[in-house]
Amino acid sequence: MKPEIRMPTPKEKETAQSWPVWEKEPSSFPWEYSAKETCLILEGNVTVTNEQGEQFHFGAGAYVIFPKGMKCRWHIKKAVRKHYAFDQC
Repeated sequence: MKPEIRMPTPKEKETAQSWPVWEKEPSSFPWEYSAKETCLILEGNVTVTNEQGEQFHFGAGAYVIFPKGMKCRWHIKKAVRKHYAFDQC
């Protein structure tokens, strides 16, 4: 599975402002998405490696959508701060 990484539309950026904020210091940890997560990266530099070994890099300004069921390892190179929302279904 792969995340979708792109720049947000103006409407997406505006909507994300109402989402909670998550912050994490430089670190590395495994993660599994039990629901689809959409996030807007406010600060930081991250590499996510999926189960197939593919690496995905993103940082401030990126709009990232992680599919439900994705298993990966987060490598936070520069402290990250992001708005995030999980699908409720």
